[in-house]
Amino acid sequence: MLSVKKNIPRFLKFLLIIGFGYFFWLMLKITMEYIPVKREVSFLMIKQTEVSERPEYLYFFYTHVYTSIFVLLSGFLAILRKDFEIKNFHKNIGKFYIFLILIFAAPSGIYMGIFANGGIYSKISFVLLGFLWWFSTFKAYQLARQKNFKEHQQWMWRSFALSLSAVTLRMWKIIIVYLFHPNPMDVYQIIAWLGWIPNLIFIEYLINKKYL
Repeated sequence: MLSVKKNIPRFLKFLLIIGFGYFFWLMLKITMEYIPVKREVSFLMIKQTEVSERPEYLYFFYTHVYTSIFVLLSGFLAILRKDFEIKNFHKNIGKFYIFLILIFAAPSGIYMGIFANGGIYSKISFVLLGFLWWFSTFKAYQLARQKNFKEHQQWMWRSFALSLSAVTLRMWKIIIVYLFHPNPMDVYQIIAWLGWIPNLIFIEYLINKKYL
């Protein structure tokens, strides 16, 4: 029996668009804090050991920051491909998304994960996240080359779920700090995992239910 793909309710789609727009705006504000390039601003204020002892850290950090904002935008535009009547729009924006992750965003994220705050558990989580992000995106690229577009789309959704960890990580941080006021390093250990595991579980649920 053939499975029929379900449509996401329009109201839910509308809420997702509004929600993404709001959090993308917040991420853009964070990104703008690092323009122009500075050594002592925002997150870098607590990473001065790495900044001073590892000259390459800043290169990886700014590569990750500057490319990730475009990863979020291009990934979201690719999802809304049906709303754009532009020839090859989905193909081109998808290539851009994949290129940024495989060459810049994921490798730099893996490097930064090695020096993540919160101890060994945070480091493991962020490095694992980086590898899964790279792998899911590469898998989607391979499937597209093989013209297996159904599985390509599913792997792209997994990739984008991991891309959204930049958003959900900060969302969980606000919730946990507001409710429980934990030690800052404990927060990193928690959100390092909460930032991406629920995203993947949710996407797998949608894929299993034939919504994606």
